[in-house]
Amino acid sequence: MGLNGCGQISKCIVILFNIILAIDGLVMLGLGLWLRFSAETRGYFDIDMNTKQFVVGIAVLIAIGALMLIIAAFGDYGACNESRTALGIFAGLLAFLIILEIGSGVWVFTQSKEVADNLAEFYATVYAQYINKRDPSLKFTLTVINNGLSCCGIGGGLEPFVRDTCPKMSFLETFTYPSCVNVITDLFESKAPVILGFFLGNAAIMILTLVCSCVLATEIKKSRQGSPLYYHQNVVY
Repeated sequence: MGLNGCGQISKCIVILFNIILAIDGLVMLGLGLWLRFSAETRGYFDIDMNTKQFVVGIAVLIAIGALMLIIAAFGDYGACNESRTALGIFAGLLAFLIILEIGSGVWVFTQSKEVADNLAEFYATVYAQYINKRDPSLKFTLTVINNGLSCCGIGGGLEPFVRDTCPKMSFLETFTYPSCVNVITDLFESKAPVILGFFLGNAAIMILTLVCSCVLATEIKKSRQGSPLYYHQNVVY
């Protein structure tokens, strides 16, 4: 006897979720490995500067990406092959990821000022080191942050070679670049509830998938108990 309607819907939800999770995990893992080993950022691990947050962040990115790929593999295998063992492992790992997601969101929300100050300090350190050493890895990071946040510098005048990392604007607009230190601080302090909502929204989707995986495992058990082969194998002679 095959899965009923509820089991089939749960199976589709689990498969779809894990496809998306695998894509996200692959992107995070690839980005982390690229940041760790690419020529543009390799200098971070050789330069004597306060980049501990950067190095730890890369390690976390790689670890979470790998974990997401492992979870997706167990989830899709369990759903496609109707394996209750694989679904059980998937449920346990997904529950762990849910706890991490909620914990991270709450931590960022409650420590938003500290997170903003650390990131602003990191930017100021990178900026100062680039002026002194002009390392390509520092230029790359400044370019990404400056263009991503539409800001440049730490306030005051900019060195001519620093302007190459700033967003492309007209000549007059280059004199009105907002300070990235202020932009980073304002972003985290004002958008903390939005960031928390993002983390909790992801956690809610994971919880729904976790429930669907449990429903699917239950329906698989019922379908096997009701199958003629299962009944024949368990007949007491």
